[in-house]
Amino acid sequence: MVREDGKRNFALREADGSEPSEFSGNMPRQAALKAARTLEPAPSEAEAERTTLRLREKGTQKVHEYEGWAWKDSAPEVDEADDDFWLNDLDDITKANVSKLGIEYLDDE
Repeated sequence: MVREDGKRNFALREADGSEPSEFSGNMPRQAALKAARTLEPAPSEAEAERTTLRLREKGTQKVHEYEGWAWKDSAPEVDEADDDFWLNDLDDITKANVSKLGIEYLDDE
C-alpha cells in the first residue's frame, strides 16, 4: 500500500515467516538497501557474505527477494569548512548493495 508521501512499507521476512523489521522506500530496492545495511559488515565488498533478503510489501502478498551484502568502507572526505558535520567524527561507514532474485506471491492464509 502506498503512503501519502509515495513511499511503501516492506516487512523483512524471516525463514519462519515472522516479520521482525520494517523498511520503507519508494521502490522495493530502496527498502532492500536499508535492510542490507543492517547485516554484519565485512572488511571489504569482496569478502562480504551474501544473504537472501525477503521483503513483503505491506498490504499485499508480494514478496521481493534480494541477495544483499554489507561491508565497511572509509568515510568520505568532508569539506573542512563544515567542522560540525557529523560525518567528520566517523572513521568508517557501512555500505551495502543488493541484487534482485525475483518476486514470490504468498498463498492466501
